[in-house]
Amino acid sequence: MYTVIGHPNSRAGRVTWALEEMGLEWTLTPAAPQSDEIRAVNPGGKIPALRVDDTVIIDSVAIITFLADRHGALTAPAGTTARGQQDSFTQFACDEMDASLWTAAKSRFALPEEQRVPAIKDTAIWEWQRACRTLETRLGDRTFVMGDELTLPDIVIGHCAGWANAAKFGWPDGPVGAYFDRLTSRPARKRAFKKALSFVPAD
Repeated sequence: MYTVIGHPNSRAGRVTWALEEMGLEWTLTPAAPQSDEIRAVNPGGKIPALRVDDTVIIDSVAIITFLADRHGALTAPAGTTARGQQDSFTQFACDEMDASLWTAAKSRFALPEEQRVPAIKDTAIWEWQRACRTLETRLGDRTFVMGDELTLPDIVIGHCAGWANAAKFGWPDGPVGAYFDRLTSRPARKRAFKKALSFVPAD
């Protein structure tokens, strides 16, 4: 049994989605960013974290990579060229997609008031749209970034797609929009979100 520490509406969604895709047992301990609960395991105060027995792993990409390697699912084997290509897609998702979303989000709620620049959202949207154009070229006619099977970068990209939609960054047309539809409609993603919400106390 794995314990995810975080909130459904965060990068914790990547972890719970991956757990569901792998058919693993998990529970969620609700924790907000910068809360005492998360600071107890991550001095940076960021969510999510994963408790594995007496050890805690932080950072969503590190967590899902650990899970994939441990259970031999959603990933190419370490040391293969396929894994290098897969990791390249994961890094692209973090650097070009997640980064633009987080830049806008920080100026909406995360930074101190005096450090926020709301107008940065326009630039972030431009960066997001540029990343989607690059993704279209890299994706080609494949179902998922590595071919016919879902892998870790698809989960990161799918999470970013849902985040972008909620943040009103726009939903691309064409192959990338269809790819986003395939990701966000995954039954495991929907199950993970519903299950995670069940652990969050009602207001």
